[in-house]
Amino acid sequence: MTRLTLLTACYNSAATVADTIRSVNLQDYPDIEHIIIDGASRDDTVDICRAEGRRIESIVSEPDKGIYDAYNKGLTHATGEVVGFINSDDYYASASVASRVMEVFEDPAVDACHADLVYVNPERTDQIERHWHSKPITKSALRSGFIPAHPTVFLRRSVYDRVGNFDLSYRLAADYEFLLRTFYTHEVTSVYVPEIWVRMRSGGATGGNMSSILKQNREIRAAQSKHGISCSPIRFYGLKTADRLMQRARGRFVKAPDLMATR
Repeated sequence: MTRLTLLTACYNSAATVADTIRSVNLQDYPDIEHIIIDGASRDDTVDICRAEGRRIESIVSEPDKGIYDAYNKGLTHATGEVVGFINSDDYYASASVASRVMEVFEDPAVDACHADLVYVNPERTDQIERHWHSKPITKSALRSGFIPAHPTVFLRRSVYDRVGNFDLSYRLAADYEFLLRTFYTHEVTSVYVPEIWVRMRSGGATGGNMSSILKQNREIRAAQSKHGISCSPIRFYGLKTADRLMQRARGRFVKAPDLMATR
């Protein structure tokens, strides 16, 4: 059986990390390696991980340079053929996510897959605020600013050997740059599965205030330029605004499974 590695980066996440861990525990796919990369939390994060993590095989807790440094550390510990990231304020929407992922990878020609995500209220996770409705990845879509939601992206470990790890010069958008490098520059193909796989608490480093959003967008534009994508500021910000509004509109009507509501 093919092993799946799930990597969780966390820092002072005692309020939310239990949901993340429990959603991994409840996955019905048997061969899962869960690795925790903690940035030397000062709260009870590591204790909760040790108490709750039935599928955790390694906990690394030490100072780091931020979430993308933690991602890169996690990749050095991953032994699975397929790798995914589930952060400490996210959790899987259903118990079958890992099985659905690994069904896709039964085809040896598949190197990547991705799906949909919903943003939920940080305090009331039953309340959906936005729906990140994805689609098949094409170069045209990537040039227009589309990118799949990173927590729904699963890659073969060999992809990282080909395209490299996360670029730490991007403080807020290294995941965007990595995915653009993977799917646009290296032309890795991905299978789109039209299902909601992840529930993500809104806010975080890039969603909490206008200043962080603007900084992230500047990094995104820099990543686009680095990979040869030219997009005028008017078109870029127009598309971003329209996409955010559509996410909110869809969030009002979408029905999504909630694994934590049934625990």
